[in-house]
Amino acid sequence: MEEETLFSKIVKGELPADIVFQDDRVTAFRDIHPQAPTHILIVPNHIIATVNDVTTEDEATLGHMFIVARDLAQAEGVDQDGYRLLVNCGQHANQEVLHLHMHLLGGRPLGRMLPASA
Repeated sequence: MEEETLFSKIVKGELPADIVFQDDRVTAFRDIHPQAPTHILIVPNHIIATVNDVTTEDEATLGHMFIVARDLAQAEGVDQDGYRLLVNCGQHANQEVLHLHMHLLGGRPLGRMLPASA
């Protein structure tokens, strides 16, 4: 069995969170350290540690995450001006919780993803 994560405990209701959406496949909740006026994390209800651990059985869940992100962006009022969806994978990407998650960020101009030259 996968080791429990902070996010899996939120999914199961064992830790408090401001949950904005939950169904049988994904849970979405507000980030406790928001980087934008809208900052929501969308996680699969079952643990997938990183993008490297995604299997073909996860395709429907991952696609569903994008539908949920689209609907939440509309509900939050950030769909028209734009928003960012971000998934980090591994240490160099600064993935802090080993439970795949998508950040939905919006509500202000977010700037470039990376510097123009590296």
